[in-house]
Amino acid sequence: MARLLLISGSLRGGSTNSATLRTAAALAPDGVEATIYGGMGRLPHFNPDDDPPDGVGLDQEVAAMRSALAEADALLLSTPEYAGALPGSFKNLLDWTVGGGQTYGMPIAWINVSGAAAPSGGADAHESLRKVLGYTGARIVEEACVRLPLARNDIGPDGLIAPMAAREAIVGAVRALAGAVEA
Repeated sequence: MARLLLISGSLRGGSTNSATLRTAAALAPDGVEATIYGGMGRLPHFNPDDDPPDGVGLDQEVAAMRSALAEADALLLSTPEYAGALPGSFKNLLDWTVGGGQTYGMPIAWINVSGAAAPSGGADAHESLRKVLGYTGARIVEEACVRLPLARNDIGPDGLIAPMAAREAIVGAVRALAGAVEA
């Protein structure tokens, strides 16, 4: 069983990034357990002084996030680009992963769902993401990193991505990431 943790870089209620990860969780193939982490908005602002090496006194939300990471075999991300980089709340989450070490050697991939009108197609955010993940020692699974242009109207009434081709691409990314866990 490959245990995937799914994290959206968006706090917006109607986010295509979050809908993409809900779709990944809903359509995960047999042998894949996909869990969505939803605590990003509750994390405190990162401050190295609040990240004790022994973990004593660590904020409860940070401890819960690190525990979720430690229980996962791999991480699937989907984040928007904001002002040419990662959204601040998502970068904050990533900053908290540096000191914890849970992502060291962990297979990680992302699905880029920037709309067709996005100036860089999300490329700037994902280059930032690649750089940050390098600092955490993560193992990026390139074959599971997917560019999937979606619009808000691609989200169906069930909150999932509706177009069949998009669903197939999402499942393909999940399979590729799960395959990296098994390898």
